[in-house]
Parts: sequence; structure tokens; C-alpha cells
Amino acid sequence: MILIWLIIIPLIGGLIAWPLGRKDNAWPRWISIASLVIDAVLLMRFFAGAFTQSLLSQGFWLVQVKKPWIPQFGINIHLALDGLSLVLVALTLFLGIISVICSWTEIRERVGFFHMNLLWVLSGILGVFMALDLFLFYFFWELMLVPMYFLINIWGHENRVYASIKFFIFTQAGGLLMLISIFGLILAHGSATGFYTFDYFELLGTPMASKTAFWIMMGFVIAFLVKVPAFPFHPWLPDAHTEAPTAGSVVLAGLLLKTGAYGILRFVIPLFPDAATAIGTAMMVLGVIGILYGAVLAFGQTDLKRLVAYTSVSHMGFVLLGIFAGNIISLSGAVVQMLAHGISTGALFIVVGMIQMRIHTRDMDRMGGFWSSVPRLSAVGLVFALASLGLPGFGNFVAEFMVLLGTFKVNIAIAALAAIGLVLAAVYSLWIVQRAFHGETPAGLKLVDLTLREAGMMASLIVVILWLGLYPRPVLNIVEPLFKSLQGGAPQEETLPLEEARR
Repeated sequence: MILIWLIIIPLIGGLIAWPLGRKDNAWPRWISIASLVIDAVLLMRFFAGAFTQSLLSQGFWLVQVKKPWIPQFGINIHLALDGLSLVLVALTLFLGIISVICSWTEIRERVGFFHMNLLWVLSGILGVFMALDLFLFYFFWELMLVPMYFLINIWGHENRVYASIKFFIFTQAGGLLMLISIFGLILAHGSATGFYTFDYFELLGTPMASKTAFWIMMGFVIAFLVKVPAFPFHPWLPDAHTEAPTAGSVVLAGLLLKTGAYGILRFVIPLFPDAATAIGTAMMVLGVIGILYGAVLAFGQTDLKRLVAYTSVSHMGFVLLGIFAGNIISLSGAVVQMLAHGISTGALFIVVGMIQMRIHTRDMDRMGGFWSSVPRLSAVGLVFALASLGLPGFGNFVAEFMVLLGTFKVNIAIAALAAIGLVLAAVYSLWIVQRAFHGETPAGLKLVDLTLREAGMMASLIVVILWLGLYPRPVLNIVEPLFKSLQGGAPQEETLPLEEARR
């Protein structure tokens, strides 16, 4: 039941936080922290043992739940974890805790309802990373949408209504395409076998004509590309990021974008191996366009938060490139990039949020000289700007180097073009440092440096991004077995309930 509890505890925490927020704004914050810490402790206690790590390193699924839900339609509550799911669930809980901490003083109105929405969107993300029934996956996919809409629409900035509606339309349109494709896949499987099911393992290897497989796959692909977001499906992202509250931006950049990449790795490539191979080059080209396009547009921004938003388009282009390069090095690099981008870009959004709270603007033309007035905040900004540009020692460097190395083995020209993105990343990252932290301090501007709460939060993010950069091997050990199975076309149903394995 532990996987069910990972999802239910934030849901219950949100329901408790909402009404208690009417009495005292502190209650929802502490309840949210407690809910996510309990989840994190459950996850660490369950998967920290050497025995469990051994199972994951051998490529086993650790199945905990498979219960009938709507049996007449072949729909089950089927939750499981493998190495890929595990690292993304851990990232979700870590950034969830960070999101609550960073909004501690920023959110002052409707605090209970805010934390309910935050916990519910995190619960939906956890479900996406663990669901192995396609109907259940779609249910959690949609569960993420509504709370995030409210987070942007109610607690966002000046143009929050426009940004939230744009976010809703793009993601809902992609979700509907995916739902059509899910039913198409179910019908194709039923026509071929006489057995209708939404179970992931049953659907692997469904016999289909190549044209049928292509069109069904494209519904999944477009839905996931919207979430990544990949060019040209990205226009919702800069507005949503810019207008969202800080916690919303952290969840968007660190987690929601990863659900798109996860969907491609979990569903597109295993369910449609031949069709995915056929579009591999086109997807790699889209990845390179995203890398260069996002970097160029980032450099042209004066709104610091919008600049960071466009860097997400660029960095997630490396994820798309690594996935469709299709070898173990590039695939592993794509996963490390998902983690590193979640930490580094989430941290940059927090830095922007702290600056905005202090000077009440995101306009870089009104910034400067922070290094002399708030040296600790400036040092943190410098660290994550360097991480974003891929400086050796940070997780982003390991990820991007692995993606480029894997891509080089497949297509030298695409790898060379993608490498230009590293140069452009250095330009816009150093541009942030120069405009915001150096130069003269605007007249009359008095700032407060990092508080103890803020310093502890940023220190934890620095530790994680350095750990990914200096010692990524534990992550690679538990995700590489999945990619070895993908080399053979699809992951095998090597499921091993942990308690059964111990016996």
C-alpha cells in the first residue's frame, strides 16, 4: 500500500490545510511540509536498503498495487516503480518541500486554498510517475492540470488570467489527443487479441499496421511535446512561468515539464518502437531547434523571470535530443538533465522570486549592484547561473556532455549544432550575472540579504546539484537497466514485489 499512501497523503494534507487556513496562515504551511516529509520518509525507508537497490540495478519493477477499479472495461489501479520512476518521485517530493518553503512569506492571501492546490498538483505528478494503467495515467495527467491552473490564475502576477487560460488550452488540447490515442490503442489491441485492457504490460507489443501505429503514437507524442515543451508547442510556457507565483514556477519547471519527457520514455518508445524510430531524426531536429531558439530568445529578454523561462525551452531540448538519439549514454544523460534542470532552473526561479519580493520588479533595467548589498543572495544566483551554463562540477554539465556524446554517435551534424547551445547558455547566464548582480546599485535601493530559512533552502539545492555533477553514478545505476531493455525494443515485465523477493 505504500505507493497508494504516497499519493493519498498529499491529497489528505491538502483537504486539511484548506479549512485550517481560515484560522491561521501557519497551519497550511506546516501541514504541507509534514505531508511531504512523511512521503519522503516512507520513500527513503522503503528504498534505501541495499537489497532494494540491487533489485533496481537488475531492472526489476517493484510492484506494490494492482487492484480492480472498473473491471468491466479492463481498468485497474496499477501502480509500480522502477529506477526511472523512483528518481522522478524523489525529485517530486524534494522540490515539493522546497516549493512550500519558498512560498512561506510570499503567499499571504487564501493560504489554505493555495497549499491545497499545491499538494494536489504534486499528488497528480506522483501518480503520473507511478501509474501503469493507461486510464489511470490519464486520470493523474488531468489531475495535474486544474490545481496548476488555479495556482497561476489566483496567486499569479499581472497577466495571470491570460497565462492560466493559455496554459489550460494548450495542455487540455494535448491531453484530449492523448485520450483519443489511448482508446485507439485499446481498440487496436482488442481487435488483434479479443482482449480489451488498459494495462501497460498487456499493451506492449500490440500488433498493428505501421500506419495505424504511427497515427496512434502521434497523439501521445504531441501531448508529451506540449508538456516538455518542445518547439513549436512551447508558447504557453513563458507566460505561465512569468505570471505564476514562485512555487508554481518551481513545480512547472522542475516537475510538470518532466512528465512530458517521462511519457515519451515510458509510453511512446516501448509501445511504438518502430514508429518512434521512424520519427527519431525529426524529433532530434526539434530538440536542436528548441536548444538554439530558447537560448536566443532568453538573451533578448529584459524580464528576468521570462528569461529563465526561455532557458527551460533550451535545456529541455537536450532531453528530447537525448531520448531520440536512443543509445544508453544519451538516454541516461537525458534523465540526469531532467533532474539537473529541475534543480538548477527551479533554484533560479526562487532567486528571481526573492529579488522580486525585495525590489518589487523583474525588470533587469532596474537591477544592478546586488553583489555589494546582498552578497549571499548574489552568490547563490551566481552558483545557479554557472550550473545553468553547464560548468563542470554541476549536474547540468554531466547531463549535457552525455547527451552530446550519445548524439555524436548517431548524427554528428545534429550534435555539433546542439553544442552551439552550450555557448549561447554561457552568454545568457553571464548576462544574468552582469545585469542583476554587478554594476551600480539603483539609488535609494536597500535590500535584505538571505534569511536563515532562505539560506537553508538554497544550500540544500546547491548540495543536490553538486552531487549530480560530482557523483551521478547512483542515479545512472538505477536508470540504465531500463535503457538496456529499450535497446531490445521494450521493457520486459520483470516485476518483483519487494516483500515476495525478500521471502
